[in-house]
Amino acid sequence: MAMLWTLGCDASDPHRLAAFWASALGYVSEPGYDDAEGASIIDPAGKGPAIGFLRVPEGKTAKNRMHIDIRVAGDPPWNMAERELSIRSKVDELVTAGATRVRDEAYDGLLDHVVMLDPEGNEFCVA
Repeated sequence: MAMLWTLGCDASDPHRLAAFWASALGYVSEPGYDDAEGASIIDPAGKGPAIGFLRVPEGKTAKNRMHIDIRVAGDPPWNMAERELSIRSKVDELVTAGATRVRDEAYDGLLDHVVMLDPEGNEFCVA
């Protein structure tokens, strides 16, 4: 049986980062979690892990060793034109929410994923 788990994240502004990721992932604030130094978001369907954000004094100094990949295209097989539209639409939404687009990654001439930074500079991909 799989274990329940929470992804823990350091943040300069945990509430801002939690709000960004809740929007990006379709999550909601965890009911009853009220802490000025931290925030927690959960999958409203109860399928994905909780994600906690704790305030730390130091800033980000290096590339993430782990990161989130947002998979907007669903499961394969894909209509590649529709998949690209889904990826680009989500990227535009995330830029509006405070993310930064870094680069597109293509394989065999087709868009595979887009590398982005969240509002605190943490790398993630949209695929």
